[in-house]
Amino acid sequence: MRRRVVVTGMGAITPLGNSIEETWNAMLAGGSGIGRITHFDASNFPTKIAAEVKNYDFAKWIDQPEIFQHTGRNIRFAIGAAVDAVKSSRLLESPLDPARFGVYLGAGEGAQNFHVFMSIIASAHKNGELDLGEFARSGLQELNAQAELEQEPNMPAGHLAALFNAQGPNLNSLTACAASSQAIGEATEIIRRGDADVMLSGGAHSMIHPFGVTGFNLLTALSTNNDDPKGASRPFDKNRDGFVLGEGAGMVILEELEHALARGAHIWGEISGYGSTADAFRITDTHPEGRGAVSCINMALRDASLNPDDIHYINAHGTSTEVNDKVETLAIKQAFGANAYNIPVSSIKSMMGHLIAAAGSVEAITCLLTINRGALPPTMNYETPDPECDLDYVANAARDAKVDNALSNSFGFGGQNISLVFSRYTGN
Repeated sequence: MRRRVVVTGMGAITPLGNSIEETWNAMLAGGSGIGRITHFDASNFPTKIAAEVKNYDFAKWIDQPEIFQHTGRNIRFAIGAAVDAVKSSRLLESPLDPARFGVYLGAGEGAQNFHVFMSIIASAHKNGELDLGEFARSGLQELNAQAELEQEPNMPAGHLAALFNAQGPNLNSLTACAASSQAIGEATEIIRRGDADVMLSGGAHSMIHPFGVTGFNLLTALSTNNDDPKGASRPFDKNRDGFVLGEGAGMVILEELEHALARGAHIWGEISGYGSTADAFRITDTHPEGRGAVSCINMALRDASLNPDDIHYINAHGTSTEVNDKVETLAIKQAFGANAYNIPVSSIKSMMGHLIAAAGSVEAITCLLTINRGALPPTMNYETPDPECDLDYVANAARDAKVDNALSNSFGFGGQNISLVFSRYTGN
């Protein structure tokens, strides 16, 4: 008999708030975390807006913040969200075999110290060419070894393992925008097959830096609606012009059901279905017929032993790009048939932007909150209908609804597709 996996703790640091409750309340109110970029001078970039985490005091989450002085924002967000998830689960209040406790994240790389890096390049330029010898000398003198190491994408998982003495499987997935959803799905499989009883899973990322904004601008993926930051992210709206870059972290405690019951844990819901596929198409383009997304959704439904009409809410990938929203709508129609029009669909990226590797984890948490709180977050800025995006997008206002099963979609550059199904735990 397959081991069942439930969620017993959650934590989030997002552009909407530095806790689960702050983020959830802001979502239901249709708030926005999007504004002018303050991390650096973006005045010369086509995109000058982003969804930044605000007022984040790392010292509130950790006793000795100076230990993490060389870590980037992504690691600090990961630690804050993980501390809240572990505390809320009360996991460490009961005996726990550290060898049966693992970490699986979908965390992105850290940011270079842009100003130091540019200073080194400038000092190494002579007669219009880069003097590699001088570059090496300057780099060895000015760069910090620990800071360089901390940029590696597996560092957040390593820090969390050490922080919570999690000696079990320790892995990181970096499949672009699908990363943290994939991490949650794969962590679920680790518990299902008996290699761990508890997994700390989720994601963390921050790409709001000059290199990140430059890259996405070159791909023409970002909104340039700089004069209306709050209205810039408009998933499924006809006038959408790209996504808004966000940052943050979302973490969940995944636990084998009997293990959770034995210690009297609060159960937020069950991870009942997981699907993972590839478009096998172009690296930066979704397959126009949504073939990978459709098969991924169907795989998750089969894994959950659910029919299409058993899904009561879909948290869409919903990036606010022209192609993604159109193809995701098509995929939902193909997977759910005529019932697609009866399922409410929303994209919280309309309020907090796109957290890249961390996006799926926060959206997974949102699905669990809809099940527990009986409310659906809205898709903000849906003003002009697109004939090719004609589903029920919970436009511009939250809605009360009873949700027993919710689907979360995450689609990443490279053609990765992940779908997760979350179900109400009823004690059966």
